[in-house]
Amino acid sequence: MATPLLLRNSPTFWTLHHSSRYRYHSHSPLSKPTPLSFSSIKMEASEITEEKLNVKKKKIFVAGATGSTGKRIVEQLLAKGFDVKASVRDLDKAKTTLSKDNPALQIVKADVTEGSAKLAEAIGDDSEAVICATGFRPGWDLFAPWKVDNFGTVNLVEACRKVGVNRFILISSILVNGAAMGQILNPAYIFLNVFGLTLIAKLQAEQYIRKSGINYTIIRPGGLRNEPPTGNLVMEPEDTLSEGTISRDKVAEAAVEALIHPESHYKVVEIVSRADAPNRSYEDLFGSIK
Repeated sequence: MATPLLLRNSPTFWTLHHSSRYRYHSHSPLSKPTPLSFSSIKMEASEITEEKLNVKKKKIFVAGATGSTGKRIVEQLLAKGFDVKASVRDLDKAKTTLSKDNPALQIVKADVTEGSAKLAEAIGDDSEAVICATGFRPGWDLFAPWKVDNFGTVNLVEACRKVGVNRFILISSILVNGAAMGQILNPAYIFLNVFGLTLIAKLQAEQYIRKSGINYTIIRPGGLRNEPPTGNLVMEPEDTLSEGTISRDKVAEAAVEALIHPESHYKVVEIVSRADAPNRSYEDLFGSIK
């Protein structure tokens, strides 16, 4: 349908062509436009500014925030200016582990094993992404890896779907698909599966994420070290690396950088550190994975 012509004396014309200087009085079709006063312009600008200031900043929800890798993720998110919602099972532990008196940090009590409904409440409508850094604690419960690394991750994904969060980053592990890689006799593969088939539990959780429709990045680090980073990051496609180690600080950095770079979307990457590796940007690293 053709666009109607705007008559020069019509209110619409004055609105579209003189909005920066005039306000048309709509109570009478014959009214003439009158200049806006400086004070009214100043007031409207002030109202717009206040409205912007009152908009809530979106937060990053971190599951497993008091874990060895999770707490590092929280610290690096805060350092880069993100607002963080740290999900913990033990509030007392969180008070001694996480940053204190930081207005950008909110600590919430949540347990990934308790179902998606409670997790959805914890994630809330003020989170824009979820980073899952959970991990089971070795013990006598051989079903623990499935409760945390499988069902717990699935619960988080379902919670995201309930509240409309469409960005999910998972910290997993190299060798999760070791059997398909021909690494079934790899000592690391055998060791990591001793405690309740941990790698198989993680792999099935990965597969669930990939079928969920959520925008994911799955990060599979090598053997985790608590020491500061050494060497440069090596990033490879899934089912490539069968050995190597990496600092937890570097894993946390990769998770945070995945939030920033769209090249990381819908990808599974494996990471280790090597002294002889070139120093590459995360944009280049993520972009190299097809």
